[in-house]
Amino acid sequence: MKTSDLTGVALDWAVAKCEKNWAFEPDGCDSYSTDWQLGGPIIERGRIELEHDGFQWWARIRADEDFSGPTPLVAAMRCYVASVLGDEVDVPEELGHT
Repeated sequence: MKTSDLTGVALDWAVAKCEKNWAFEPDGCDSYSTDWQLGGPIIERGRIELEHDGFQWWARIRADEDFSGPTPLVAAMRCYVASVLGDEVDVPEELGHT
């Protein structure tokens, strides 16, 4: 799946994989893309820049790679996953693609 299309539990699973969180539970406890207490430290540590263009959020680590999302956390977590795992991620089917 394209990293830029990851959402919901699939995005949270990919972030957990980047964080080496092998105890990831898809029940919402590891909601990196919606919980600032989990996603915020990743943004700070990774020095991920956030910007809103009036329509959507954009995140970047390097000037030539921007990732969009409906919220700052979704955009930032997509950016983080791409920086660690690349532009494509093999998401387990049982997690769905939502």
